[in-house]
Amino acid sequence: MKHRHDMPFGSELLPGGGVRFRLWAPRIAEVRLSLADNAFPLPMEKDHAGWHLLTVPDAVAGTRYAFVLPDGLHVPDPASRSNPDDVHAPSEVVDPQAFDWPDDGWRGRPWEEAVIYELHVGTFSPSGDFAGVIDRLDYLVDLGVTAIELMPLADFPGHRGWGYDGVLPFAPESAYGRPDDLKRLIAAAHTRGLMVLLDVVYNHFGPEGNYLHAYAREFFNPRHHTPWGAAINFDGPHNRTVRDFFIHNALFWLEEYRFDGLRLDAVHAICDDSATHLVSEIAAAIRRGPGRDRHVYLILENEDNTAHHLERQAGQTRNTATAQWNDDIHHAFHVLATGETDGYYVDYATDPAGQLARCLSEGFAFQGDPSPFRDGARRGEPSAHLPPGAFIDFLQNHDQIGNRAFGERLCHLAPAAALDALTAVLLLAPQPPMLFMGEEFAAAQPFLFFCNFGPELAQAVTDGRRREFARFAKFADPAVRERIPDPNAESTFAACMLDWNARELPGHRERLALHRQLLILRHRHLVPRLAGMAGGQGEVTRLGERGLSIAWTLGDKSRWTLLANPANLPVAHAPVPQGQCVFAVPWWNPAPHGGYVTLPPWSAAWFLTEPEKR
Repeated sequence: MKHRHDMPFGSELLPGGGVRFRLWAPRIAEVRLSLADNAFPLPMEKDHAGWHLLTVPDAVAGTRYAFVLPDGLHVPDPASRSNPDDVHAPSEVVDPQAFDWPDDGWRGRPWEEAVIYELHVGTFSPSGDFAGVIDRLDYLVDLGVTAIELMPLADFPGHRGWGYDGVLPFAPESAYGRPDDLKRLIAAAHTRGLMVLLDVVYNHFGPEGNYLHAYAREFFNPRHHTPWGAAINFDGPHNRTVRDFFIHNALFWLEEYRFDGLRLDAVHAICDDSATHLVSEIAAAIRRGPGRDRHVYLILENEDNTAHHLERQAGQTRNTATAQWNDDIHHAFHVLATGETDGYYVDYATDPAGQLARCLSEGFAFQGDPSPFRDGARRGEPSAHLPPGAFIDFLQNHDQIGNRAFGERLCHLAPAAALDALTAVLLLAPQPPMLFMGEEFAAAQPFLFFCNFGPELAQAVTDGRRREFARFAKFADPAVRERIPDPNAESTFAACMLDWNARELPGHRERLALHRQLLILRHRHLVPRLAGMAGGQGEVTRLGERGLSIAWTLGDKSRWTLLANPANLPVAHAPVPQGQCVFAVPWWNPAPHGGYVTLPPWSAAWFLTEPEKR
């Protein structure tokens, strides 16, 4: 099978031969096209809408090209499908139909089955490429994962980076392989029943290799400012072309690469005062397009907890997004496990168990509540009416590890007993869970912030990284800040490469076994009962200061109950729920229903009560 997304941007192979080249540069009088085998750049024709066009009859797939501005600057195609020699070099014409997809029968998986595994392609395997991910797919299936989420792939400067500084949104990062290598990865995942999700960044371009300022300033709206400079122009003059660029990008990944969904980075930083927000327009385009024929999901990251993006219609049909990463539950988990209350964790310092319970039963912890971290400003919207499937829960992700100065994982910060109990809560709760690569076997490697900028920017990034931690007491001493790893050093990147041999070592082996056991139980007992589950189903009972009992009515009317003590002191006189005890950690023999039990420190137990037969 062949798959291709048609779009007005970039280069396009024509059915009768040749290639059509297009660049939107409204304020530039003349643009020329430089081809690798031509001594002189070719003039392009400009139309009334600011497009510069040229058809080259003898250009073919593999042709390298760049656009030449009046001052002689050569720039890559902003819609390049491939930039093999990095972001400053010429782009390459790609034939998207050269790849033969092995089977077109894939329609995705229901969202209720989602167990997500976030990974960074460059540090996930020894080879650090798409082929290295393929080598681990069988392992992920055996683990119980049903979806992998790739950190951003848009081509970024250099060969090492998280991907959030991408500047060529349509070109897969060349350090990871060719476009067809990425398609092989997705096809291999689908063959194994794995969905593949992609993290995309629509709130800014990276600071190096973004040439749009040189010829299409209309891409930016100086009325809005972001941490990365002028905002992308989604609501000012000429915004239609800019909005189309990103809508086409979303459809490009879903149609040409057959991704099963997108995770939109930092939606709160997408500045858009239009009547229809960009997120809503992307969602509508997905519903009209690839979402008609298969399961396609839209996931958000959004600090503002704007629940209206997650609203459902009757029958659980989504208005806009499928789900949101729930930072609130991560922060509650983290404070419980580590006792840390610095920075944004101050919002969870007073009652982390109560906020954990609210997340599990209602979605967000902050639903318009005042935030101490934001000097009392209110954050969030009501979310209790939304189903659990609208919230992706996690103990760790790339941000929460990598934004620490030394990239410590939770296994470096919390006792093993706490991790056991909180993992049991995460993996058996009705919300779709997410793991970060290596979490399942307590990987010893940190996940540090790393990049590979050119010399002009590299030192500024290193200095800025260390300066950013100066406000924390533990980094007040400049000598301590100097020990923070240099993001641009190759050794920083190398330190993050997963050691897969650790899975067989004591401590790591047992944690991996726990994750496998919990995911087997999730797929056996919980997943078949989630379809049709409405919001507002969680009933919370507090047990002392930190003990919790939460009961949900699932989609099939069965009852699913958590009894948990996320603390290092026992909880006495906890009532035992009805039903079968599906799992308990540490293992204890619960009393019959109607009895009471003392919950051990760091304990969690799950109970299932079948629906009454009529």
